[in-house]
Amino acid sequence: MNRQKTLFIIAFAMPLLGQAQHADATGSKVFREMNQSKKTVPSSKSTRDTATFAAGCFWCVEAQFQQLKGVTKVYSGYTGGQVANPSYRQVCSGTTGHAEACNIIYNPSMISYDELLAAFFTAHDPTQLNRQGNDVGTQYRSAIFYHNAAQRKTADYYIKRLNTEKAFARPVVTVLNPYTSFYIAENYHQDYYNLNGTEPYCRMVIAPELENFKKVFKDKLK
Repeated sequence: MNRQKTLFIIAFAMPLLGQAQHADATGSKVFREMNQSKKTVPSSKSTRDTATFAAGCFWCVEAQFQQLKGVTKVYSGYTGGQVANPSYRQVCSGTTGHAEACNIIYNPSMISYDELLAAFFTAHDPTQLNRQGNDVGTQYRSAIFYHNAAQRKTADYYIKRLNTEKAFARPVVTVLNPYTSFYIAENYHQDYYNLNGTEPYCRMVIAPELENFKKVFKDKLK
C-alpha cells in the first residue's frame, strides 16, 4: 500500500470515510440518457473494445468497473505523461505527467461506451481538479483518453450536457486527451481490491465507493 495513503487512513480516515460523499449526478436527465444508451462506438473488433479513464486512485476505479456485465478485463496503469515505463513511485511524485488510469476492455454488444461514461461519472467526482478526496496531484486528475473520433465526440457531448444542465453543483473539469501510450502498473496493483480487501484503504475508502456504485448500477452487475 502507498505509505501516504496508509498514514492518512490511520490519522484522518475515520471522520472522512473516503470518497463516498462525492458529487452525484445520477438523478439528472443526462445521466439517465448515458446509462440507458445502447449506442456503440464503431470498432474493427465487434466483441472487444477499449475505454481508458483516469478518475483518481486506480484501485478504486478498477474495483468498480470490474462489476459491470460486458467488461471483460480492467488493467490499472499510467498514461498521459512524458516518461516511458514509469514506476508507481515516479507517478506518485507528480513529475511524470502521467495519471493513474484504467484500460477497460469491454464487449460493445453487451455494454455501450455511453454506459461506461455513466459509470465513469459515478465512479469519482469529476468536479475536483487534480485530486480525488485526499489523493492530491495531477496524477489523480479526471481525464478521458479517447481511442477514436467517435469516443471523443461522445465524451465531449456528455461533458457539455452535464455542465449545461448543471447536473453537478460545480462544473465538470474532466479533460479529453487522445490515447497514446498506456503503461500497465506493477503486478501488485492489478486486481488490488479483490486481493487486499482487508487493508484499511480498501475497507475505509474503496468499499463505500463500491457499495454506492453497485446500488446505482444494480441492473448491470455481473
